[in-house]
Amino acid sequence: MSELTAHLDLPVGPDALAAVRQAVKTVLISWGFRHPEWVGDAVLVADELVSNAVRHGGGCLRLQLSVRDGEVTISAVDGSAVVPRRRDPDGDGGRGLAIIEALSQAWGVDDLPDGGKRVWVQMLRPPVLHSD
Repeated sequence: MSELTAHLDLPVGPDALAAVRQAVKTVLISWGFRHPEWVGDAVLVADELVSNAVRHGGGCLRLQLSVRDGEVTISAVDGSAVVPRRRDPDGDGGRGLAIIEALSQAWGVDDLPDGGKRVWVQMLRPPVLHSD
């Protein structure tokens, strides 16, 4: 049973999104995930998590990637106890959780002792690439 974990402290603000996209792609590829569409989906999920944390979370912002027995979990930690909720899309957003639900196996929220929260997403397993 193998487990890998990566933690990334992110700058609060718009720079967090560029940092998370590059870091998630680099880490997943270095861990052996090679399916480009799946890696792109994981990057999009991480981007949505961090975007929501920056926009609504406040406080410290951290991203965690972990893989255990091929199951990838992406988590964002922020300083707010407010639980994400689905809302109707409009010109200002509202699509994040729908995207996360479409690309994931499961997602949830863990309350943290400091009053913040951890929003986690368990990704669907990547397709197997065949070399012909």
